[in-house]
Amino acid sequence: MNSTDHPLGEFVKAVAFAADKHRNQRRKDADASPYINHPIELVNVLINEGGIDDVIVLCAAVLHDTIEDTDTTIEELHGHFGPKVAAIVMEVTDDKSLDKATRKQMQVDHAPHISREAKLVKLADKICNLRDILASPPAGWPAARKQEYFEWASRVVRGLRGVHPSLEDVFEQMLSRRAELR
Repeated sequence: MNSTDHPLGEFVKAVAFAADKHRNQRRKDADASPYINHPIELVNVLINEGGIDDVIVLCAAVLHDTIEDTDTTIEELHGHFGPKVAAIVMEVTDDKSLDKATRKQMQVDHAPHISREAKLVKLADKICNLRDILASPPAGWPAARKQEYFEWASRVVRGLRGVHPSLEDVFEQMLSRRAELR
């Protein structure tokens, strides 16, 4: 981040960048809601439920899926948002060249070893994903697949423990609602 820029301006720039990159993407829910709603919801969780006001974390949160799910490069993020934001995004980015099972296991394995900032982004992501599965799950997901996601998310979050107890409590509240999955 350029030190002469206003921190809020840097965050708005990240939101605009993410909105542009995700502009043609939709979520997998029955309504095919705009994808950008997801990264914005992460920021909402971090600010309004976690009290996080670190602009670097908030920028990384809104940008967290740009490398994984769009044509964005690490060089682009580095150039626009600096090395710290780019590094956090890379810490939470899956390697799409690997099969899904390997990627999921890598998230579990890496969670304890990522930076505090990346742990906050990852925790907010898992909270939002559980909420989405409860409220408007991906179309066609049977109850067993939803349960599997909850179990896997729990294993990932186990490796994030200690980063933010109140957000961890929010995650546990979502996890405790798994009986609602149908």
